[in-house]
Amino acid sequence: MHPVSNALYAPLFADPEIAALFSTEASLAGFCDYQAALTAALAETGQVNADLARLALAAIDGFRPDPEGLEAVIRRDGVPVPGLLAQLRAQAGDGAVALHRGATSQDVIDTTLALSLRALFDALSGRLRGLIDRLNALVREYGDASLMGRTRMQAALPVTARHRIAQWRAPLSHALDGLAALRGRVERVHYAGPVGLQDAPQAHAVIAHMARALDLSPAPPGSHTDRAWIAETGGWLSLVTGALGKIGQDLALMAQQGLDAVRFEGGGGRSSAMPHKHNPVEAEILVALARFNATALGGLHQALVHEQERSGAAWALEWMLLPQMAECAGAATGHADRILERVRGLGD
Repeated sequence: MHPVSNALYAPLFADPEIAALFSTEASLAGFCDYQAALTAALAETGQVNADLARLALAAIDGFRPDPEGLEAVIRRDGVPVPGLLAQLRAQAGDGAVALHRGATSQDVIDTTLALSLRALFDALSGRLRGLIDRLNALVREYGDASLMGRTRMQAALPVTARHRIAQWRAPLSHALDGLAALRGRVERVHYAGPVGLQDAPQAHAVIAHMARALDLSPAPPGSHTDRAWIAETGGWLSLVTGALGKIGQDLALMAQQGLDAVRFEGGGGRSSAMPHKHNPVEAEILVALARFNATALGGLHQALVHEQERSGAAWALEWMLLPQMAECAGAATGHADRILERVRGLGD
């Protein structure tokens, strides 16, 4: 069972919009965007002939890789860029000399990831703002309702619904507030070269041209092994799912029979054996997604250990973990939006 690709479980854990940002199509688009920006920059800085650059750019524009020819070479090389580049060079003819100069596979893949993460941040920030709007609407509707405040899951002192909703809203606002600085460290174009020295001819001019073309900022030398930007992205995603998991955990407890401190339109999920039950499914899934991302974050921190000038193992670990964390965060925002939209009463 794979909970994202298995059609029986995907409605709980998948987010097709977010998954598409890390799809084969997105990766190929990123590869082509990178090569086009690099070739154009090389021509602009006088390092390749303009006519040859036009041939290369035409090949990039019409590039359609042969998937069957790629499978074996990806297994051999451990990365898709050499195989893609070989096919592109074959299609570019004389223009092949204007392709990929001064770059290495990691530059391409890291920049492609930066483009995907830019789109991810756009999507999730919009969703988080929508969730904050939903919470504000609940305050307007139910904010003065009385709730029993609970500490360590025991009755403590009375509070209002406004107080509890404020505790749900604050971490989402903090996540949005911290995103601008994170984006500045993540949304970068990489052109460090084979061992990360960024010492190709006119490297700084080339990367400046590429940055303008891709609407990214230049990455500094050393980014091949300084993976803090990857770990920070995972940390931000875990903060988002953790904040939403807190909402889910509270709603699940508030919905317990006998407490009934929250009421939902349509009730809850059904049991196969006990028809009297209304299970708080979306709330439970929010908790599960939060715990998954918290677990995956530890794995992503393992990828900070990049040996010497590049790691194949740590790099591959990033590919396995970060897209899953992104999709979990996306799925969590969807579940949170649906469950908050169904709230029809708050208060003891």
